Amino acid sequence: MGKKSFPPLPPLSPPPHFPISPSPQPQSLLSQSAVFMSITVTGTIQRRDIGPGAWALVTEEGVTYEILRGADKDLLKAGQKAKVKGQVREDVMTAAMIGPVLEVKSFEVINSD
Repeated sequence: MGKKSFPPLPPLSPPPHFPISPSPQPQSLLSQSAVFMSITVTGTIQRRDIGPGAWALVTEEGVTYEILRGADKDLLKAGQKAKVKGQVREDVMTAAMIGPVLEVKSFEVINSD
């Protein structure tokens, strides 16, 4: 097979209706003050085998919150019922994506199975 050659492409230029201007500088995430919603919820702790695994709090109303990594190990017991105070972290994404991410600030074990 022989080598094919193609004609050179014309230089790129923006369409006339799109003027070139410098793009605005992105704001630092650290300079923005984040507002997190504080909540108190009661539910059952569940272990979900999604990706590397995730811990969830499923409320009595059926709402699932993904517990942010680093939570106290005494909370993370499958089947345990607990009242949890924390913050919903809208700035955090996870691999499991099973629900809003809940950063636990404090908790009270209601019962342990």
